[in-house]
Amino acid sequence: MAYYKRKKIWKLKDHKVTSEIFYNTRRDFLKKIGVGSIFLSSASLISRPAFSSLYPPAVNKSYLINRPLTVESLATTYTNFYEFGSNKNIWRRASKLKTEPWSITIDGLVNNPLVIDVNDLIKKLGGIEERVYRFRCVEAWSMTVPWAGFSLNKILSLVEPKTNAKFLKFETFYNPDIAPGQKQQWYPWPYQEGVTIEEAKNELSFLATGIYGKQLPNQNGAPLRLVLPWKYGFKSIKSIVKISFLSERPIGMWEKLAPKEYGFWANVNPNIPHPRWSQKTEEQLGIEGRIPTIIYNGYEEQVSYLYKGLEKKLQDNLFR
Repeated sequence: MAYYKRKKIWKLKDHKVTSEIFYNTRRDFLKKIGVGSIFLSSASLISRPAFSSLYPPAVNKSYLINRPLTVESLATTYTNFYEFGSNKNIWRRASKLKTEPWSITIDGLVNNPLVIDVNDLIKKLGGIEERVYRFRCVEAWSMTVPWAGFSLNKILSLVEPKTNAKFLKFETFYNPDIAPGQKQQWYPWPYQEGVTIEEAKNELSFLATGIYGKQLPNQNGAPLRLVLPWKYGFKSIKSIVKISFLSERPIGMWEKLAPKEYGFWANVNPNIPHPRWSQKTEEQLGIEGRIPTIIYNGYEEQVSYLYKGLEKKLQDNLFR
């Protein structure tokens, strides 16, 4: 997750950023005439047949926010996915990942362990919805994205965690033949991340299958990724193949590599700087100028209760 000074490819004028109202109007129009696929960006992938009837999903208006949506072509081309390389423009490499079929293993301290195809999982959970969330990267850039998917809490209801399950560990795929970054042995592959079971139960915790009214492109974490909008983006693990319920706290890949920079909690906090740069402001992709970063990325009301009594611990070390 190194931070580099580079020319910002997202530098667009404000008037070129899609507004939320225009986005929803345009999406409804495309749904009515049935030609939304004509407008796919070059970085997006054609929808898998098993999912095509789910898109565009119904919008959950409880999660609309007062920021302009990020231009789709930016959100789907300026991405971190170290499995395919350390630069942002990795969407061509990521297109080689085969995401159909795709099985998810859910195991550990649960009463109903599962190995299930992601298509069947969506059917079992009753479909998907769309939520607009802020997304804040630890590198101090941000975007606003309409995600499609389902609440992570639905997974808990399905598998029934045991009373001693305190954490969830997520794991992404491992295939160095497809993902050249996984040939770099100094990274502890496969990518892993974790949350507490209380965080998993929170209403904002989301498993995404789509973006901008279509299925996720590979570079954005197809076919299933985690979205935790109050945490820095590296916690939102992509292309998940396994979810394990544990009694002890898991250690994520970036925490293993640099525990003083990328700890377990990783809550967005403008008052705690990264060791190499400030977190007080951020640059929205596609919009000139910086804006102040908000505690918990603007979701304090929904998540602050999770960290009562941990304030001193969270202050002592960047994100721990």
